[in-house]
Amino acid sequence: MSAPQIVPVLDPGFRPAVLCNRAHAAACSASGASEPIGIALEQADGSIFRFDTQALPEGDAANEAANAAHLERLIKFLLWSRGAWRIHIAGSAKLVEGLQSHYRTAATGQFDADIMGDKVYGKPFEIVRVAAAELPAEKSAVAPLGRHLDGCRIGFDLGASDRKVAAVQDGEVLFSEEVEWDPRPQTDPQWHFNEIMTCLKSAAEKLPRVDAIGGSSAGVIVNNQIRIASLFRGVPEDLFKTRVRNIFPELREAWDGIPFDVANDGEVTALAGSMAINDNGVLGIAMGSSEAVGYVTPEGAITTWLNELAFAPVDHNTGAAIDEWSGDFGCGVQYFSQQAVGKLIPHAGIDVPADMPLPDQLKQVQALMAEGDDRARKIYQTIGTYLGYTLAHYSDFYDFKTVLILGRVTTGEGGQIIMDGARDVLKTEFPDLNEKIGYHVPDEKEKRHGQAIAAASLPSIDAA
Repeated sequence: MSAPQIVPVLDPGFRPAVLCNRAHAAACSASGASEPIGIALEQADGSIFRFDTQALPEGDAANEAANAAHLERLIKFLLWSRGAWRIHIAGSAKLVEGLQSHYRTAATGQFDADIMGDKVYGKPFEIVRVAAAELPAEKSAVAPLGRHLDGCRIGFDLGASDRKVAAVQDGEVLFSEEVEWDPRPQTDPQWHFNEIMTCLKSAAEKLPRVDAIGGSSAGVIVNNQIRIASLFRGVPEDLFKTRVRNIFPELREAWDGIPFDVANDGEVTALAGSMAINDNGVLGIAMGSSEAVGYVTPEGAITTWLNELAFAPVDHNTGAAIDEWSGDFGCGVQYFSQQAVGKLIPHAGIDVPADMPLPDQLKQVQALMAEGDDRARKIYQTIGTYLGYTLAHYSDFYDFKTVLILGRVTTGEGGQIIMDGARDVLKTEFPDLNEKIGYHVPDEKEKRHGQAIAAASLPSIDAA
């Protein structure tokens, strides 16, 4: 595996996905006998996303192991970036059969197959081998995202540790409120419904009327339906399907059927950044209780991509930290969230009670940082190094020119250290990319109101 030139101070075993992928490509080129692999990811609406890679010559055990590892990590990243219920692969029988076995029998593969198949797209997940000439052609849809500011609107955001709501009239925030909550252990869907309704009513009281409601929420949301979301992890599967999946349509009905649109929180974050800088081609990364990512294309639209990069691998070190939900290693959530801070605290030599919640652990690190504690600084430096290599990795799959960075992990001086660390990596290892990418960090007003305005702008009143 490829070691980085800049080693994370608290994680010397870090092996960036971008370097591993490029090393594999270089090895294939040097072999002089590599085989092309075509990949087509298919979504339930017929969208197709195409990718190409290479395989080392077969017949050598080391080459075959390298091919299998490369393709498995690449497919996993593509699944959580784009999403698919069926994957078409033009490649050797041995390589495809190995991948099929992984998704049938390995616990991490079964997790991804279950999420992508039944939960997100409502179809049995499958991988099929095809001839190169039979790979489906690229086909996908994009749509404008939000930016509707007319009328009296409510915007809300549902996070793992707090929920926010705002009353917005003709683009101006009249009222905003942030309430701490802990939805994940709650087993009753009615509790979730009531909590969301309470926050909507608190905003409605500040408006002369309510013309539309827009929201953002963690999780995979398709056509206002929640397909997966850690916020509702405590709800039993049968109740999730009967109540939670349609909780937003149910809320809309309770508000007399007014325009009511909800998007993934990462998408709304990216939209908020795009609206703030009045430009497109934005990749938003929110480092909070998890990693939330959203993308606004250079044309100012959203795609049908999942962008659930909390589950996408960024570190190919097989000994890397394990994601508690998927059970897989090296996934983004362990590098860009409160979980990343919790992971690094013991390596920094900071003692915290074993049962201290992650938000409190972050507060302690922030307090130490404010005191100039070098142990806390090393945590932020490590995350900054992670970010630099991961931005290079993301750039191989997303066309962006501005990175929006926000979330509680980036609050205070630590956020600047993270940004500086990322820039150092790009300057050192990816100078061309460093020239292309700009950064945007929201100010306090934008943090408080930008997400709410962006969420409120999602529904079109004229289209009602």
